[in-house]
Amino acid sequence: MEVYDAMKARTSVRAYADAPVSDDSLERILDSARISPSAMNYQPWHFVVVKDLEKRKAMSKARYAGFLKESPVVIVGCGDKKRSPEWHVVDVTIAMQNMVMTATAEGLGTCWIGSFDEGLVRSALKIPDHMEVVALLAVGHPRKKRDFLATIAKSKSRKRMSEIVSYEEYGRD
Repeated sequence: MEVYDAMKARTSVRAYADAPVSDDSLERILDSARISPSAMNYQPWHFVVVKDLEKRKAMSKARYAGFLKESPVVIVGCGDKKRSPEWHVVDVTIAMQNMVMTATAEGLGTCWIGSFDEGLVRSALKIPDHMEVVALLAVGHPRKKRDFLATIAKSKSRKRMSEIVSYEEYGRD
């Protein structure tokens, strides 16, 4: 799948089939994060891959994260606040977006989770204090049933280019 096609095909998936993610796909997804750009090439990221059902259940207790227990893989993106105090969040999000696009190209669904209990995640996964939990990424095979929230999100129209792009000066066509 071409990158632009993956971008157009990507949708937030909140309902997953009971099927594992292949090790090959997971390796490519993680490698796409590894090769991501970062400020000063600090690479201040660390990703915790969570397949254990009990840990996924614990993380799913946050608002809007209930489907994490259903997702066969949750990738927890952490940023090293000491290594890159100013840019760790940006660098981790760039790497995680690469993971989203790679997973889509692999035929998998993802959902970016920004609503989580950091203390709960930190405790369940033994994440050290110098690492900030930036985001969680659910990864798996989309369930065939209709995902109501994703359907609504996909059906929303996108802004026109003229509403989001200016040339040379803000507000200039």
